[in-house]
Amino acid sequence: MAKEIASYNEDSIKSLEWQEHIRMRPGMYIGKLGDGSAFDDGIYVLIKEVMDNSIDEFMMGAGKKITVSVRDGAVCIRDYGRGIPLGKVVEVVSKMNTGGKYDSEAFKKSIGLNGVGTKAVNALSIHFRVTAFRDGQTKTADFSCGNLVKESKLEKTTEANGTYVEFRPDDTIFKKYHYVHEYIDKMLWNYAFLNTGLTLHFNGQIYKSDNGLKDLLEKNITGEIIYPIIHLKGDDIELAMTHSNEHYSEEYYSYVNGQYTTQGGTHQTAFREAVVKTIREFYKKDFDPSDVRKSIVAAISVRVQEPVFESQTKTKLGSNDVSPGGQSMRSFVNDFIKQHLDNYLHKNPDVAKSIEAKIIANERERKELSGIQKLARDRAKKSNLHNKKLRDCRVHFTDSKDPRSLDTMLFICEGDSASGSITKTRDVNTQAVFSLKGKPLNSFGLGKKVVYENEEFNLLQAALNIEDGLDELRYNNVVIATDADVDGMHIRLLLLTFFLQFFPDLVKNGHVFILQTPLFRVRNKKETAYCYSDAERMAAISKLGPKPEITRFKGLGEISPDEFKHFIGKDIRLEPVLLDQKASIHELLNYYMGKNTQERQEFIIQNLRVEKDVEEELVKIG
Repeated sequence: MAKEIASYNEDSIKSLEWQEHIRMRPGMYIGKLGDGSAFDDGIYVLIKEVMDNSIDEFMMGAGKKITVSVRDGAVCIRDYGRGIPLGKVVEVVSKMNTGGKYDSEAFKKSIGLNGVGTKAVNALSIHFRVTAFRDGQTKTADFSCGNLVKESKLEKTTEANGTYVEFRPDDTIFKKYHYVHEYIDKMLWNYAFLNTGLTLHFNGQIYKSDNGLKDLLEKNITGEIIYPIIHLKGDDIELAMTHSNEHYSEEYYSYVNGQYTTQGGTHQTAFREAVVKTIREFYKKDFDPSDVRKSIVAAISVRVQEPVFESQTKTKLGSNDVSPGGQSMRSFVNDFIKQHLDNYLHKNPDVAKSIEAKIIANERERKELSGIQKLARDRAKKSNLHNKKLRDCRVHFTDSKDPRSLDTMLFICEGDSASGSITKTRDVNTQAVFSLKGKPLNSFGLGKKVVYENEEFNLLQAALNIEDGLDELRYNNVVIATDADVDGMHIRLLLLTFFLQFFPDLVKNGHVFILQTPLFRVRNKKETAYCYSDAERMAAISKLGPKPEITRFKGLGEISPDEFKHFIGKDIRLEPVLLDQKASIHELLNYYMGKNTQERQEFIIQNLRVEKDVEEELVKIG
């Protein structure tokens, strides 16, 4: 039977209002939606879009203070810049292609250039208020889902110039969203590091930096560094760099006009090339680039006119020029590093000796590992990775110019039973499953060669494609899915030890999560409730009435595929693995995974009492 062709006529052509288009296609404007569990979820992009406008004011010399508050899902941001021109308050936040960024004199080297940012925040918020204070007068406009609700007349004010924005994300778009304090904290620290002289206030905490990117590295580096941080500043460029004893790969923090370009771009590529070239010329040795850059931790910030990003969410710089028709990004960065890094090394011979020693050590280790790496790659091919250990998905994190729009996941499961249930119910487009065989090795204190010699680690590394860093990471979210019992918790710790020991950037960059699955199923003949905590269990019992059937899930394999689809679909609960910026990875792993010290024994005993109480309560409820 011939397939009926859908009608296509004048009625098929639709014209959407600006806010309707944003709400229908939010991913085009803010990347993935999410519920706030990941640092790049849309609710944080909303904050960033408003903050970027306030930062642009500071960059233009107007206002040295910004206050931010986040309470009960609502965000309030007040800057002390010039204030939106009062006659344009409504248009600036509700009319596409309207804004001051088109005037290159009013906003030079700013972040937002296409007049979309605050409009997207407005359209995606159930409540949005903007107030401008300017030269003794003020004006306020209230919106809901991008529609104007109320507009005040001009009024007199004694408030200082600036702009106030408050918004509450629409929970019909951002399902069950919540803000994670640590993500906002990191965002605001980045703003402070990149804008010396600016003071930010967030829920009572003050954020301020006097030494820019040097402060950024000092706050983010954990453990011992090989030499003092090199900090260089010039016109429209700043960099800080060192080599760490706790890193096996490269780690970069790159920024353009204050925007954190998490996916790098032309400026970061130019930096990596220029460092190798300058060091080769200084030592007059043809070092392998990988030996120069291994274990490097660096930050680079550039200011350019009319930057071109590869997406609206601005995670990767695509500009090849510093300014339209001006110097190329490569020559701009290379010229600066060639002059200033070379001068620094000549003036600091002790640092120069430390860098050379590190490069030679990297070279020695690379040669020692080369044979093992080849054998490991051959083993990965022979074990038929994509059929036995990995049930892959159809798209990957690296398939898009804006990877944040791809919410890809790799579930790491213990055994075939749990991986089988997830495999049967997963979204084959974006969700992959990796099955562990038994408990992984405790890798704490072991050298990098264990990654290649241990079959589980070798295959997991190959599945993630992270041998040479995160540039080709195949999944945005690496989800540890283990049982909620002692063995499951132990496997979770062993996997985290592996990642922190050899691939800490995977955790630091917010890619690692713990899958939350229900501990209980409470049901009667009419209704079923899945409970993730004892409190939820008690609430379900109260709701469903006397003597409901209660099941305690001790392992993922006990959850049927039909039930699992509820827990890895749109209502998935992911707990991010967050690393305290003040913590040393070595000290952290030594405490939990090193020799059994008296301090750790006391910690375990104290916490076992809590677990015992819980088990006794579970026995009581049957």
